[in-house]
Amino acid sequence: MNTDKGSFTPVRSSGSGFTLIEVMVVVAIVAILSAIAIPMYQNQVIRTHRTDAMGALLGLGQAMERFYAQNNTYIGAAAGGAATGVPAIFPAQSPIDGGVARYNLTITAADATSYTVQATPLAGTTQAGDGFVQLNSLGQRNWDRDNSGAIGAGENSWKH
Repeated sequence: MNTDKGSFTPVRSSGSGFTLIEVMVVVAIVAILSAIAIPMYQNQVIRTHRTDAMGALLGLGQAMERFYAQNNTYIGAAAGGAATGVPAIFPAQSPIDGGVARYNLTITAADATSYTVQATPLAGTTQAGDGFVQLNSLGQRNWDRDNSGAIGAGENSWKH
């Protein structure tokens, strides 16, 4: 063991850290990827919830057809036996499996031989501003893509 205090030389590291420039480049890359990925993810979430509401409308349409087969009319399928309003024969919100509600389901028109059902986005959810989707007894599917409150030209399908 060498006890000579004059011969001690410290050990130097051989550059095992990152430089500030390298860290800044990584941060910039992460920021760019986030700027692209987050909006794409949010759009996909909105699209997925809309697709779930469309599936719920198809289920409500089937419930309306069962109601018609039993009663020979679509009148009375809403709560309280009314022609329109909250459905009494199907869940009133989507998703129907009990998750966080994103759409209200309603019967917007019904008579002895036809109906229209609609899924309206709830305010305060990711779906707010997405526009309503609707289905009628003829199987016509509409989506208010521009959220104008009415079905306009080119809004006569559920295609995303």
